[in-house]
Amino acid sequence: MRRDNNAAAQKDQYEPYISPEQSIPEFTLTSLVMGVVLGIIFGAANAYLGLKVGMTVSASIPVAVISMGILRGMLKKGTILENNMVQTVGSAGESLAAGVIFTVPALIIWGLEPRVTKIFLISLIGGCLGVLFMIPLRKFLIVKEHRTLPYPEGTACAKVLMAGDVGGVKAKTVFLGVGIGAIYKFLMGGFGLWEEHPAWNLIKKVNMKVGIDAMPALLGVGYIIGPRIAAYLFAGGALGWLVFIPVITFVGRGIEHPIFPATTLISEMGPEQIWNNYIRYIGAGAVCLGGIASLIKATPTIWESLRLGFKKLSQGTSGETESLRTQRDIPMTILIIGALASAVILAVIPQVPVKLIGAVLVVIFSFFFVTVSSRIVGLVGSSSNPASGMTIATLLATSLILLKLGWTGQAGMVAALSVGAVVCVAICIAGDTSQDLKTGYLVGATPMKQQVGEFLGVITAASVVGWTVLILHRGYGIGSAELPAPQATLMSMVVKGVMTGAVPWLFVFIGMATALVVELMKIPSLPFAVGLYLPIELSTPIIIGGILRGIVQRKTVGLPSLEYQEKGVLYSSGMIAGDALVGILLAVFAWQGINLQFAKGWMGPFSRWGTLLIFALLSASLWRVSLGKDSGLRGFRLKS
Repeated sequence: MRRDNNAAAQKDQYEPYISPEQSIPEFTLTSLVMGVVLGIIFGAANAYLGLKVGMTVSASIPVAVISMGILRGMLKKGTILENNMVQTVGSAGESLAAGVIFTVPALIIWGLEPRVTKIFLISLIGGCLGVLFMIPLRKFLIVKEHRTLPYPEGTACAKVLMAGDVGGVKAKTVFLGVGIGAIYKFLMGGFGLWEEHPAWNLIKKVNMKVGIDAMPALLGVGYIIGPRIAAYLFAGGALGWLVFIPVITFVGRGIEHPIFPATTLISEMGPEQIWNNYIRYIGAGAVCLGGIASLIKATPTIWESLRLGFKKLSQGTSGETESLRTQRDIPMTILIIGALASAVILAVIPQVPVKLIGAVLVVIFSFFFVTVSSRIVGLVGSSSNPASGMTIATLLATSLILLKLGWTGQAGMVAALSVGAVVCVAICIAGDTSQDLKTGYLVGATPMKQQVGEFLGVITAASVVGWTVLILHRGYGIGSAELPAPQATLMSMVVKGVMTGAVPWLFVFIGMATALVVELMKIPSLPFAVGLYLPIELSTPIIIGGILRGIVQRKTVGLPSLEYQEKGVLYSSGMIAGDALVGILLAVFAWQGINLQFAKGWMGPFSRWGTLLIFALLSASLWRVSLGKDSGLRGFRLKS
């Protein structure tokens, strides 16, 4: 009977692209060095993007394509498993950067600029916990649930890798996007040839205003997330800037005293001041409820994942070894030792002042939300992973616990935020690790080698992300209009509000009620709430990119999606990288007092319309690339 069951299980098991019996180069010096370099680049790029708009974009596919372009195109060597190792190591930088910039800049907003060592330790410990806690979940989420959990980015990355192995996908589309995005950003942000943030007052008396941040990165983000999510974001922004701000302006005209938290009369405020004093709190309430709603809807997934995760953890300590290469994971003893070591280090190091209780909370919340994150991204993809909602839940619970234990004031706020920061990094890394392990499962990689590669990516990215954040802060100023750091600002408001009670709860409750109405309308409230929280100038280019993606989808119905739509995704990813990298370069120039804007204002009264024209040409380039004929993926099919 056991033989029959084993035979049936083997028959139903997925056959990877590279069979378990094959042994080809995978964990090589070339692949590791390339992965480290690309991880640093995309980590820096996403740090800038996240501080700008509050979201990051998966780097797995762009890193995989660039890897193939270098290894197979330029060096004329390299195996599919080496390319997979490059994207495994390289994509960790983007995920780690997301976890850091969503939380750590809150310290800067409080006037407590952290040292590089503090950011490094938060990143390193959180990243390692994210990888460690995925080890017992791999055989359930990736292997056993292969048919039911698609892991969109992981599957798409596997398709690109396999296509490149059989037909030769080039990195030219990504490199083209990098070049266009970099040149555009340098001409606009460096030389000042056209405006970066044109805006129009529609009805000045009630502060009704609309604008656009004419950035390649935001156009690319809109194309990647697609028309539906882009529409939710824009709808939230439109409600805030075209409805709430005019209503507050109109109602506030007759009020002869300032309304907390503002210190000036509403009648004397412009739209930006109203947004800063009121709309951000409405948006914060909406995001809180959106995150809670996402967690409630995921409750069955959470419970099942936790039950099976603990079961796997207990089974994994038996010391069993796998005979097949594609079934070998890092031993469970490493998981236990790593988790205990992380807790001990957190409890004793002064750079992350959480002490024993905070260290225990980090381990508990990290395992809980790593499980949630890994399951959710398997269903809806990394771009829809409610990491901010899970982090907010962590911060609320941690702040309340610490407050009850007598941790108040600045020390309590820093401790609560430090716990949330480590957990947030673990959540983001776990989502990336699960996508990478899915890719590896499809192409036939060795899980243990991938997990070691993830650790390498975490270590190298953690070593540079602190410098990136501080350079951006000194160049632009985190919390300014250039780098609003929306997620970190929200996290700082949550912690400070719980610890001090200084929160305008009326506006928070308005935001929560708004998100609840949206949720009852069967619309996902979290992306809508993020749009409500952000300035509308950020939502405008995103909706343009989303509309372009929607039109391309309609025009290519019945055609291979990778043939057309994926070209736009690759080009958009390149634009994001080019824009962000030049943004970092310009931040360095600003930090050193170098001013290149010799052409600023040369268009005179036509500058706003000139910006629209140039942005339209950029959008046309995305349209043209998306519908180009030669994608290099014709005829490819993913075997299942």
